[in-house]
Amino acid sequence: MAYNNNTTKTNTNTRQETTNGSVDLTTSETRQGKQSILNNIKVKKPVRKRPPQRRSAPVKIIPLGGLNEIGKNLYVFECSNDMFIIDCGLAFPDADMLGVDIVIPDFSYLEKNRERFRGIILTHGHEDHVGALPYLLKNINVPVFGTRLTIGLIEGKLKEHGILNQCSLNVIQPRQTVSMGCMAVEFIRVNHSIPDSCAMAIHSPAGIIVHTGDFKVDYTPIGNEGIIDLARFGELGNKGVLALLSESTNAERPGYTTSERKVGESFRNIFATAEGRRIIVATFSSNIHRVQQIIDNASVTGRYVAVSGRSMVNVINKAIELGYIKVSSSMIIDVAEVNNYPPEKVVIITTGSQGEPLSALSRMATNDHRQVKINPRDLIIISATPIPGNEKLVGRVVNELMRSGAEVVYEAMYEVHVSGHACQDELKMMLSLVKPRFFVPIHGEYKHLQKHSQLARTMGISEEDIFVLGLGNVLETDGVEMKITGQVTAGAVLVDGSGVGDVGAVVLRDRKKLAEDGLITIVAAIERETGEILSGPDIVSRGFVYVRESEELMTEARDLMRKVLESCAASNTREWGMVKNIMKDKLSDLIYDKTKRSPMILPILMMVD
Repeated sequence: MAYNNNTTKTNTNTRQETTNGSVDLTTSETRQGKQSILNNIKVKKPVRKRPPQRRSAPVKIIPLGGLNEIGKNLYVFECSNDMFIIDCGLAFPDADMLGVDIVIPDFSYLEKNRERFRGIILTHGHEDHVGALPYLLKNINVPVFGTRLTIGLIEGKLKEHGILNQCSLNVIQPRQTVSMGCMAVEFIRVNHSIPDSCAMAIHSPAGIIVHTGDFKVDYTPIGNEGIIDLARFGELGNKGVLALLSESTNAERPGYTTSERKVGESFRNIFATAEGRRIIVATFSSNIHRVQQIIDNASVTGRYVAVSGRSMVNVINKAIELGYIKVSSSMIIDVAEVNNYPPEKVVIITTGSQGEPLSALSRMATNDHRQVKINPRDLIIISATPIPGNEKLVGRVVNELMRSGAEVVYEAMYEVHVSGHACQDELKMMLSLVKPRFFVPIHGEYKHLQKHSQLARTMGISEEDIFVLGLGNVLETDGVEMKITGQVTAGAVLVDGSGVGDVGAVVLRDRKKLAEDGLITIVAAIERETGEILSGPDIVSRGFVYVRESEELMTEARDLMRKVLESCAASNTREWGMVKNIMKDKLSDLIYDKTKRSPMILPILMMVD
């Protein structure tokens, strides 16, 4: 190494502090003196200046669905005079919602603010994220933005509701950005159990807010799907993310979610050992990757494919049309023709993996399907995990299929299903990449949200920066702090047939009462002026007791109702609403005393002038 001639070797010199406090490098000191001087030198640590806190126009996040429940996802984002929503999903009714078809969010707040409503952003095409869209677009016509498959699937829904031609549907690619007034929404590719799923990065005046949608990390996705765009999440995290809204469905499950390819391996083994047998596979109609793997294994084993179930037919046809499912047209046969082929040459893909009573698989199980009759040569694969609450329905279908002699394979036995949702390690990966200042768990029941909050705390997010929200909570941030500032109208609207919102708590209570204890109707004709009984009272029972075996009770009830009407006539009671209430009360007491049941009682008085 070359040294400059004026350079002094450091090992022959020591430091000496001069009178003015500077250090003289050219003066020698003893070793002891040197150490003393070094100990007296005070080194100032650099002061890290915190960037000034700049408050911006407040941004509001309002969940109208998707919290403390599974499904019905809808999240509102507001800033200044602009507002948009992410997703507009439905939920399926609970067991006590008798007669209800679907449950959708309450749109009151959106309708109240329709002038500020800029658009609808869709993360993916599952029913719990897009199923309520037609009901909203009938009242508020705003542009809809989603990926190609998502838009393709909702086209069919809007067409069924007769509003397709009046709706503005826009196809967006991952990494593209859509303007929503003073905010902008960036689409980011994620993996899920349906292709073309995206997370969203909301670029707002307050900062970047990331909404994950439903996601998992699959390093070996099916087809040309591509893996989740982890690089973009990392870029946003390095840039600075104000808040993360992350799904919580699998927050209780440790580890990683298994790749969808694992199901393909299980299918390959099952198909290879099913010689001489017909194969029936029940799965979610929207799980296009799963359908593709079924078709691929059918092709390898020389089988034709038939599709059963309205939703399955619609989704597969659209996926084939858009190129998301690759299949030779010669492989597809009509389900009505399956009996014309040898069993070992057929695979049937069907709906009903959740045991829905009217689904194709349920009708097969009860021998009520017009084209498919279950027999001992059938191998049936249920490629799904029961949604919480559906376990009994699925178990009933499995039992009925086995009674018909078929072999039934389901997830508890073989790996014929994997989740489309992130488990704990993937959720923590998202937190570590995005590095949010604030965290909001979404998509799940309360236990899922709380578990996800615990995960966030282990990742270094303080408890005061985590917000477990309820429906209708107004979460507001100005880029410096975040807090709950209010509450808006939120809840569930029940859809029964073509009726939207006309079934409420009172109607459900009456339906439950009818289902549990039945109905008794009392019919009598009364002379309006005198109150004299002209005919009756007749008593009709439905769902309460078998009248022929309870004639004594019916006779006693009829006599009691006659006495009540005669008493009202004698006391000159002509307020017929009051008369009906007296009849109901008296008969209710008698029925409960005799049977310990409380049927619905419906008095009908026909007035004759």
